[in-house]
Amino acid sequence: MRVSIVSPYSLSLPGGVQGQVLGLARALRGIGVDARVIGPCDGPPPEPGVTTVGPSVRYVSNGSISPMARAQRVASERTLEAIRRFDPHVLHLHEPLVPGATGAALLGSQVPKVGTFHAAGEDGHPAYKALKKIAVTAARSLTMRTAVSADARRMAEEALGGSYILLPNGVDVDEFAKAEPWPTDRRAVLFLGRHEPRKGLGVVLDAWSGLDRDAVLWVASDGPETDRLRERRTPGVEWLGRISDTERASRLKGATIFCAPALGQESFGIVLLEAMAAGTAVVASDIPGYRNVARPEEEAVMVPPGDAEVLRAALRRVLDADDLRARLVSAGEQRAAAFSMTRLAERYVPVYESAIALG
Repeated sequence: MRVSIVSPYSLSLPGGVQGQVLGLARALRGIGVDARVIGPCDGPPPEPGVTTVGPSVRYVSNGSISPMARAQRVASERTLEAIRRFDPHVLHLHEPLVPGATGAALLGSQVPKVGTFHAAGEDGHPAYKALKKIAVTAARSLTMRTAVSADARRMAEEALGGSYILLPNGVDVDEFAKAEPWPTDRRAVLFLGRHEPRKGLGVVLDAWSGLDRDAVLWVASDGPETDRLRERRTPGVEWLGRISDTERASRLKGATIFCAPALGQESFGIVLLEAMAAGTAVVASDIPGYRNVARPEEEAVMVPPGDAEVLRAALRRVLDADDLRARLVSAGEQRAAAFSMTRLAERYVPVYESAIALG
């Protein structure tokens, strides 16, 4: 079977959708499926099996920044040419209604199509609202539809109609379980995520002030809030900037706690699964996206989003209790195994086969 997986976002930049696209392609190849990836890239393709359709430009979308193809017409032409050359049996379009590579594949190819919907949020996706009639019509070009979470499925159903198979995101368990722990002589709490309001970095910095524990807060990545938040000069914080995938896995493995204080608009807590796979205790906001993978007091200690005082107390509690951390780590490792990328690839194969049969 030949499968073209199409990403609307730059595969050279970190992101949840991009990580799923690349990880799924690798897992499919691991079980004997010829999977190739098409999407924007800023520079050379990040790994073999990727065809670039050109560089990206950043757009504000769903409370964040989306690196979408800069030259839409060129990206569309290159996408369709890549599909013609590879001649896949099925297309797998992630966020199929986003303009650029996925939109071109959706409307410009006659190959059977599986569309995966990631976005979720209380206010709905802005593209669904602005282009409702067009979006509903375009979505009819999909042979089959999947969604990564119940929230993503509900939002797509309400906006577009149709039926959706629930196939949660996957995690490359070995990448994190076998990582070399980042060397440190202090207990470390790790924050990963773009420095923008919805990720809650300001909340964890508020919580860190007055924590009164011998520990360091590792803050990775950057974003529009970086300069303002650094100006607080919160003690005990190490600002890492953007880090490689290898360092990301190593930091997760070496941290005492992974802290995910997001305020909302998270469709799926893949980063929590990465921490669990690395054998790290998780403290996270109690939001729908994170409840897809973590259960309070089982795989994670979960707190109300935006409450710095409660978050501070939770961090203290987990830092101080070796038995609690051990219990969270054990449960988390089992939970991550249930969401392995290989298992996800195996579940997609019959979906692809059905789409080919219907197409």
